[in-house]
Amino acid sequence: MVTKSPKAAPKPPPPAPGFLESWFGIAQRGSTIGREVRGGLVTLFTMVYIVALNPLIIGTTADKDGNLVSGLPLNDATGAVIQDNVDTTKIMVAAATALIAGLMTILMGVVGRFPIGIATGLGLNAVLAYVIAPRITWAQAMGLVVWEGILITILVLTGFRQMVFRAVPAHLRTGISVGIGLFIALVGLVDAGFVRKASGTPLELGVNGSLMGWPLAVFVIGLLLLVVLYVKRVKGAMLIAIVSGSVLAVVLQAFLHLPGQSEDSLGWSLAIPSLPQASDFVVPNLGLIGRVDMLGGFTGGPTVVLGLVLLVFSLMLADFFDTMGTVVAVGAEGNLLDADGNPPRVGQILLVDSIAAAAGGLGSVSSNTSYIESAAGVGEGARTGLASVVTGVGFILALFLSPLVQMVPSEAAAPALVFVGFLMMSAVKDVDWQDPEIGIPTFATIILMPFAYSITAGIGAGFLLHVFIKLVTGKGRQVHWLLYVVAVLFLIYFGQGLLMSLIPSS
Repeated sequence: MVTKSPKAAPKPPPPAPGFLESWFGIAQRGSTIGREVRGGLVTLFTMVYIVALNPLIIGTTADKDGNLVSGLPLNDATGAVIQDNVDTTKIMVAAATALIAGLMTILMGVVGRFPIGIATGLGLNAVLAYVIAPRITWAQAMGLVVWEGILITILVLTGFRQMVFRAVPAHLRTGISVGIGLFIALVGLVDAGFVRKASGTPLELGVNGSLMGWPLAVFVIGLLLLVVLYVKRVKGAMLIAIVSGSVLAVVLQAFLHLPGQSEDSLGWSLAIPSLPQASDFVVPNLGLIGRVDMLGGFTGGPTVVLGLVLLVFSLMLADFFDTMGTVVAVGAEGNLLDADGNPPRVGQILLVDSIAAAAGGLGSVSSNTSYIESAAGVGEGARTGLASVVTGVGFILALFLSPLVQMVPSEAAAPALVFVGFLMMSAVKDVDWQDPEIGIPTFATIILMPFAYSITAGIGAGFLLHVFIKLVTGKGRQVHWLLYVVAVLFLIYFGQGLLMSLIPSS
């Protein structure tokens, strides 16, 4: 008699993924919640400088009526600067900068589900403060920023922005990624004072060719610590290096009382690290939100309006292609691009970035855009939108904890930026340098980003050379028609100074 063995009990079904996993796909992208949190914090620390820097640009410049962005006058009847008004305005700009950055970065995490932080765009804010605002009022200038954001959003909703994104050849995408790596490394070196402007040469090492000063020592020690931690494969290497550098900076400042760089070339470049006092934690002033005039900027004469339209166009083009380069570079760093070089959910990513541009105008802090510093967080392990949520929450907390945020000097955060440049250089091997049709435009893209200190300039030069070479070699039909449109736009962009000079000043 044969005895039947009992049937094995069926295996229980695998547990259903939790909300975080099902929404962000953390494990699917080879990450963990811990890595996402670390990566989000690293991104926060490398870009939170904007909370301190934007007030120095947006908050200290007067419009055509002599008023600051807060509506307060810059000067009194004698022409002297009213310092209380400047200080009040800077506090308001810092609060609004942190709020808009936090909300938009969280939106990027939840909707775009991509590890990119969003905040006021450097360069864009300078154009607004030094070129546009002196021609009109601050409220009108912010209205133009809102219009710029609306126009970019329309380009996303119609699919045009995504079409341009996908029309870019693979070698130019690689050049964009590598060029941004060099650009961000240069940003880190300059922020730390390791590389500075010089009198006899465009740049020089340290001070008069020598590495001097305790702040620079913080940068060097932080960078060496990061290298050691990375080669030893220590998790959280970037975050550890940033926190360690900040602690060292606070200790040095407590004993040595070092000045700011404006007072001494050997001082701290931006934030002076020190332990905050209880009185430093105050309720944020959000009075700048909504100080926008959407139509006033278009009430001047035809020449004034034409000049403003050209300026808005330049803002839009810079915003448009800076984001494209940033998304490609961050996606490449995290191995998040598909076979065609596109990131997942590219439509949602670009939509959030476009909305952020308009939100920056509504918040009176200038156009908000995606930050290439996010590559530092990706280098730390971030792969999903959860990291962006962490970064965004950090910005929201900075509204109330700005004294803690400003403890982190540029010299402590800069090592992460420099190291990201190393990480992003690896893609250069994917370019066929033996083919001049590929190598020349890619080379131009790579070198002009750091040399011209502009991501947009590098992308524009690469696009124009790509189209030009295809035309002169009789291969114009190989170029996607959208790239011809983009090439014309870049010609206008590069020639905007000439065009502006042809417009009568009155």
